Amino acid sequence: MPNVGKSTLFNCLSNAKAQAANFPFCTIEPNVGTIIVPDERLNKLAEFVQPQNIVPTTVEIVDIAGLVKGASKGEGLGNQFLGNIRECNAIIHVLRCFEDENITHVEGTINPVRDKEIIDIELQLKDLEAVDKGISRIEKQAKVSGDKDAKRKLENYITLKGILEQGKSARTAPFSPEDWESVKDLFLLTAKPILYVCNVDEKSAGTGNKFVEDVKRSITDEQAEILIIAVAIEAEIATLESYEERKLFLEDLGLAEAGVSKLIRSAYHILQLQTYFTAGVKEVRAWTIDKGMTAPQAAGVIHTDFEKGFIRAEVISFDDYVRYGSENAVKEAGKLRVEGKEYIVQDGDVMHFRFNV
Repeated sequence: MPNVGKSTLFNCLSNAKAQAANFPFCTIEPNVGTIIVPDERLNKLAEFVQPQNIVPTTVEIVDIAGLVKGASKGEGLGNQFLGNIRECNAIIHVLRCFEDENITHVEGTINPVRDKEIIDIELQLKDLEAVDKGISRIEKQAKVSGDKDAKRKLENYITLKGILEQGKSARTAPFSPEDWESVKDLFLLTAKPILYVCNVDEKSAGTGNKFVEDVKRSITDEQAEILIIAVAIEAEIATLESYEERKLFLEDLGLAEAGVSKLIRSAYHILQLQTYFTAGVKEVRAWTIDKGMTAPQAAGVIHTDFEKGFIRAEVISFDDYVRYGSENAVKEAGKLRVEGKEYIVQDGDVMHFRFNV
């Protein structure tokens, strides 16, 4: 919703600076920021290899304007917002879980569960529209042709319609991966993975508060993640110049790490992403892949030729690299593995690819 701390949080996260002000619709055009994914393993590898360059992996985050009641019917900036959400792979939903009479709330009172439900309803109504169109499009095809795939698709559409009409999000559907594949063409907003960020005051940063507990109870059937962050603290941390200053600031507050670091990792996690590394004197680099990718697919992230001409991958687990301290020591210990086309890359693998085009 407007005025819950989205743009301030985005500023803390991103090298793109969104405007932050105490009035609704301050953000109109979506702001896009490319955010470095914090990963201590990258620094550790760099200590061993001493490369000329260190290249972390990144995730793209978009700050869109707040949604309001009636957005699905064009209220506020309506359809524009819903279109911005449709283009994203996952949603970070910021909920205001603090009281402050100096910061206005569009609904007049602080109630994060109500705020969540207002947004949910708008997204569900938009999804219901898409499902109804899908049903009328495929109904005839399923009945006339008797096409098995069309019948299954229709059944899944009808299941989704029932769920959405109950005021539930599509992500609660008891679908198999194949079922989800069959409804992909609907581009449902409420099927996207979601991370709820409870924006709390300073004293609730480590423990949460009654608002957070209410939110936790309201999302039990959603398969969603929840994170507690004091955005005002994160904004202060973002102004500190050095790593040491930030560390001391966090220690004074009794926090182990900045909330934005947890948030970036959680976003990476809900997107079903993982990291592998390449390590050489020129560069130690982190690469982003989807979980479950094979070695050739992972190689293709570097260059399509690597995937086309894939021969084999030489793989060292991150733990082995740290244990033995260098690539040569790993080889001598017999811990370097040669993997073929079927190998599923593991998070933290250090890899060299052999290819021939």
